[in-house]
Amino acid sequence: MSPTTLPAAGSEHGHVTFLGAGPGDPGLLTLRAVEALAHADVLVAEHEVLDVVRAHARSGVAVVNTDSDPSADLSSGPAQGPTPGAGAPQLTVVDSASTTVGVPVVRDAAHLVMEAARGGRRVVRAVSGDPGLDAYAAEEMLACAAAGVPFEVVPGVAAAVGVPAYAGVPLRDAEGADVRFVDARTASDRCWTEVGASDGTVVVSTTLDSMAAAAGELVSAGRKPDTPLTVTVAGTTTRQRTWTATLGTIAQTLKQAKVLPSPEGARPVIAVVGERSAAAQREQLSWFESKPLFGWKVLVPRTKEQAASLSDQLRSYGAVPHEVPTIAVEPPRTPQQMERAVKGLVTGRYEWIAFTSVNAVKAVREKFEEYGLDARAFAGIKVAAVGEQTAKALVAFGVKPDLVPSGEQSAAGLLEDWPPYDPVFDPIDRVFLPRADIATETLVAGLIELGWEVDDVTAYRTVRASPPPAETREAIKGGGFDAVLFTSSSTVRNLVGIAGKPHNVTVIACIGPATAKTAEEHGLRVDVMAPEPSVHKLAEALADFGLRRRAAALEAGDPVTRPSERRPGARRRRTTT
Repeated sequence: MSPTTLPAAGSEHGHVTFLGAGPGDPGLLTLRAVEALAHADVLVAEHEVLDVVRAHARSGVAVVNTDSDPSADLSSGPAQGPTPGAGAPQLTVVDSASTTVGVPVVRDAAHLVMEAARGGRRVVRAVSGDPGLDAYAAEEMLACAAAGVPFEVVPGVAAAVGVPAYAGVPLRDAEGADVRFVDARTASDRCWTEVGASDGTVVVSTTLDSMAAAAGELVSAGRKPDTPLTVTVAGTTTRQRTWTATLGTIAQTLKQAKVLPSPEGARPVIAVVGERSAAAQREQLSWFESKPLFGWKVLVPRTKEQAASLSDQLRSYGAVPHEVPTIAVEPPRTPQQMERAVKGLVTGRYEWIAFTSVNAVKAVREKFEEYGLDARAFAGIKVAAVGEQTAKALVAFGVKPDLVPSGEQSAAGLLEDWPPYDPVFDPIDRVFLPRADIATETLVAGLIELGWEVDDVTAYRTVRASPPPAETREAIKGGGFDAVLFTSSSTVRNLVGIAGKPHNVTVIACIGPATAKTAEEHGLRVDVMAPEPSVHKLAEALADFGLRRRAAALEAGDPVTRPSERRPGARRRRTTT
């Protein structure tokens, strides 16, 4: 696709959906928003919400990233079209992998949206928060109306409402206090005077470096300097941080927190001001920031595909997972064994085929495609799969597994449910087991014990992955990660080999005794161990560790900090679960 080419029209008459993407948490998208994104031909989104909405767009959608900062370096190359006016969004068409391609399209968003719609395309224009509170969106709606372009509006959660909810600050009490909303960046003197004269709750949208000035405006307008307030930055995301102060002390509070002055001073914040804003109750109502691993940066030494469900679980605890693959997959050195096994599938040699990893599914699928086969070749063969991701990979291939472990997702769990060979009901006694070259013998031995013959075939080789980027290596060795989850001895050896040993402030969590022993042999102190060999039990154990650590800090009257925020050289207590 050329940088300025939009996809072919899907219908004669186009349509525009103005969509609110919420304040940051992807989970706050509405069902209607997800539906609209799934049918979009063109997605026009602000850079701060692009990742939130892109995940729900269909494959092949044209993605246009708006950037309201005229000084932003969009890409190299000459601009096309007229230069927009001051403050108008610049646009860059990017592909579905979020890589900028070609030269910037320097036209206003309304022009591009209407051009795409006139071409018969379904356009989604996504903005942060709610479209009804976005000035650009309102202008673009008017432009569509004037041009006769049909459009609809999908409301989103406004930051002024969603962020206080995530900060544990209800905006109204039982007495129904008045609530007023102010955008400090555009507020007039009259606006400040009106909210200053009110005794209700005021929700102020501003920036970190302008917060003190906004507090001063409220005091000048009549609010008392000792009026309580909360200030929240990066609201609804795992980077959220909230400060409680008064109008008179907020400047000093932010200075002591070392967020001002700083290059991040332009970051937007939501402040809630008022005697009845429940700021004093935030300690009890702060449900989001009190999650057991809130804000923890957790290193997961797996690929994104392998770590999908584990990373989702970590996010539910408030963590920020960072996947770093420690192994790479290569074809077997001698492919003849794999070729014979695949031919055996077609000729009826096997009663079962068992997949223990996504890589095994991929290896068999690639061999099928090489021979011009598809999922129909599995007809009459029972299929087993270990793990949710493995089962999903099979379904994507067109194969529904007949057997998935009902308990632990492992070779041992599969053996628990695997039926013994019965010559009456099983016309064939052979199982095809495609797997890695370093796989353990547990499954083979268990199947033989159940009476089955096993063709144990090396479908792929695992080798040490390439080192991660220098920034990631420095974070691993320098204490930039709060925790690392080791799911096998090989992940310990490979991570240390490609990136170095994790810093001693990093919490080390291991899936079992063998992995813990390998970690200790590499000079690592094991803090957390899973009660059973399961990646999800390992994540639970890390969350329990974080919860106890938080409770201990609160009981001692200490601030709740992440491990990476500890002072260099501080002595750490050994705690094993």
